[in-house]
Amino acid sequence: MLPKVSIIVPVYKVEKYLRRCIDSILSQTYRNLDVILVNDGSPDNCGRIAEEYTTIDKRVRAFHKENGGLSDARNFGMKYAAGVYTMFVDSDDWLEPEMVEQMVKTIEKYAADIVQSAFYYANEDFLLLEKSSATDKPQVQVIGKEALMKELVINQKVKNFAWGKLYKTALIEDIPFKKGVLFEDVFWAHQVMHRADKYVLLNQPFYNYFQREDSIVADYSPRNLDIIKGLKERHKFIQQHYPDLSLKSSKLLLKTCLEHYNLLFLNRKKDPGGKNRKEIQSYIKTNIKQFKQAGKEDRQLYRQLVFFHVHPWVNIAYLGGRKYLRRLKLVPVPVTTQRINYSKEARRNEKAYS
Repeated sequence: MLPKVSIIVPVYKVEKYLRRCIDSILSQTYRNLDVILVNDGSPDNCGRIAEEYTTIDKRVRAFHKENGGLSDARNFGMKYAAGVYTMFVDSDDWLEPEMVEQMVKTIEKYAADIVQSAFYYANEDFLLLEKSSATDKPQVQVIGKEALMKELVINQKVKNFAWGKLYKTALIEDIPFKKGVLFEDVFWAHQVMHRADKYVLLNQPFYNYFQREDSIVADYSPRNLDIIKGLKERHKFIQQHYPDLSLKSSKLLLKTCLEHYNLLFLNRKKDPGGKNRKEIQSYIKTNIKQFKQAGKEDRQLYRQLVFFHVHPWVNIAYLGGRKYLRRLKLVPVPVTTQRINYSKEARRNEKAYS
């Protein structure tokens, strides 16, 4: 008997995309599934659609609760996970047909705790292959406990995202997602990786991460600063349990702080009086010695820090100048994705769900 896989799908205001998501799960070549749809108080027809699928396929269970956010919905779904393994799928995303089968084969073959596949950034008319998690060789990469947290902190191969992975249910069932925050995966992932002994990367892209214009990450607001809170929380964890990784953790924290200062500057109306910008500036100033040490291995980042320390506007002017030079093709632009156009058949299928 093949092991059961629980797939938890939090559902909120996605009636346009929900059928595509559920159909991609039910069409998996791997059949022993436990599909948990958590209607998180969605005000549209999502609840009705979820119930409809329970009558179509006995593997589907639908639950309805008051709105509590993505983390709360995932935590709710975990209470009902009956599978040996668990996956999280966001309700506007979709899976390639062999994803679950290949993930289960891999996790069993390597006796792993977690398997991660490569993925596409899926737009309306094209896909972008995320290249850092998809390489030609090797097809499979096994990461041991010692290297795993380092890879998570670097955030190139091992991703913070909860989706796109297959987990041993026993590994994660008592680690809840933090409620009431954006970028909840950043608060969660390091706790999970700390427990894992073996992590496997598959370079095949099996997950389609849909880029919605109306998604919670598309419209910037000060709530997006939750990612800095998550990285600060994780940094304390790293300092306690993985002190050798403190500088790498500091480097990512610095990079994220600088990025969000600039985003706040571009969205000044959403930061009255510059309150959030001042907090970031104060945090960087307080930890300047640590950040200078962490940034030494990255010339561009170190230069930004020096300019920022003189005055944040100096760094903004520097970045503006680099952007202009890139437009003139005098400064190379790093390529992190590969564009893949939809086939005509795929486009017809997409239109069927819109």
